[in-house]
Amino acid sequence: MKTRVVIVGAGVIGLSTAWYCVRRGMDVCVLDRNGPERDGCSFGNAGLVVPSHFIPLAAPGMVKLALKWMFRPDSPFYVRPRLDPGLWGWAWRFWRAATRAHVERAAPVLRDLLLAGRQAFEQLAANAGPELGLEKKGLLMLCATGHGLEEEAKAAAQARQLGMPAEVLDAEQVRRMNPGLQLQIVGAAFYPMDCHLKPDRFMSTLQRMSGEAGARFLWQAEVQDWVVQANRIRGVRLRDGSTVEGDAFVLSAGVWSAELAAKLGLRLPLQGGKGYSLTLPAPRQRPQMGCLCTEARVAVTPMNGALRVGGTMELVGTDPSINPVRIRGLVNSFCRYFPDFRPEDFDRIPPWAGLRPCSPDGLPYLGRPSGWENLWIATGHAMLGLSLGPATGQWLAEAIAGRRSESAPPLLAPDRYH
Repeated sequence: MKTRVVIVGAGVIGLSTAWYCVRRGMDVCVLDRNGPERDGCSFGNAGLVVPSHFIPLAAPGMVKLALKWMFRPDSPFYVRPRLDPGLWGWAWRFWRAATRAHVERAAPVLRDLLLAGRQAFEQLAANAGPELGLEKKGLLMLCATGHGLEEEAKAAAQARQLGMPAEVLDAEQVRRMNPGLQLQIVGAAFYPMDCHLKPDRFMSTLQRMSGEAGARFLWQAEVQDWVVQANRIRGVRLRDGSTVEGDAFVLSAGVWSAELAAKLGLRLPLQGGKGYSLTLPAPRQRPQMGCLCTEARVAVTPMNGALRVGGTMELVGTDPSINPVRIRGLVNSFCRYFPDFRPEDFDRIPPWAGLRPCSPDGLPYLGRPSGWENLWIATGHAMLGLSLGPATGQWLAEAIAGRRSESAPPLLAPDRYH
């Protein structure tokens, strides 16, 4: 008899889990609170697959930067002031985690997950063919200042120590890699293993492949509560009063996972880190590969002739609204690195916003929480959701199938704050 797997959330983590579970012969049902034409954080992001991003968000220097930026509404990092005990508890844990010792423990764990994710994308591209649109051209970390280049050179050296190829380039070398592209930079770090793709295209491909393999999808299916018996979950109760039963349950509902976990007595500190993007359909110039403007924390990605500009981190809870000040800051920062562009180029471009689920220590929640025999949690991937999605789905499918003897690293334990 097939194992019935119920997956709560149809973002990149949920779809990846569905694909790998159905490939293992499981009976998969995916629930999502939105409709099939949803537009969450898995769809409008910068589309970067980045093994190079092994340093967690909670790192030395980030607290200082956050304090510097948090009162500037147009800055790369902004905390909207509000009386929310959850926010201040999250901030306190972030401060506690932003240490060199934490980075030294976390970097190898993230590296292994990210490299597994890179390999999984290769395999998915082999299954899907050109439809997936994976571009294996590397990533440039563009630096506008000498200090920025010095910091990126240190990160590149750390990457090489961890077995990740990285190269520091001067401005002329970067221009030779991107003929005709005007850049206001002093240099860059280049990570040849990084990739990019169009995320909404990837999501539709993964959903189609999963459906064709036998996965079922229930849309507008908002989970209200769990049906439990002793230390096992028997089903989930939906807003319409119906119940979906299963043998194994995966909670991958992004920033909304915390509320559902709390109904089981589990504490998942999460904050919605809102990111924005704008996509120019006919840009005057395009880089050959994905880029990150390091000092401004802005991502720039060529996508099928278009150019996507994305970034910023705005801690807002679950508010999806667009803040025009954040958009202006994003556009102005991009134009400083790409001087042939003007802010007016974006005047008629509709902005997109998505809520990334951010844990306070910059690491995802992955694994089975103690006290529950058949529940797995996978959320908190922040800006690495796309990069880590397939690797997370693989890990969960193996764990549910009983093919994985070891548990997830303790640093990723979903009940580490319980």
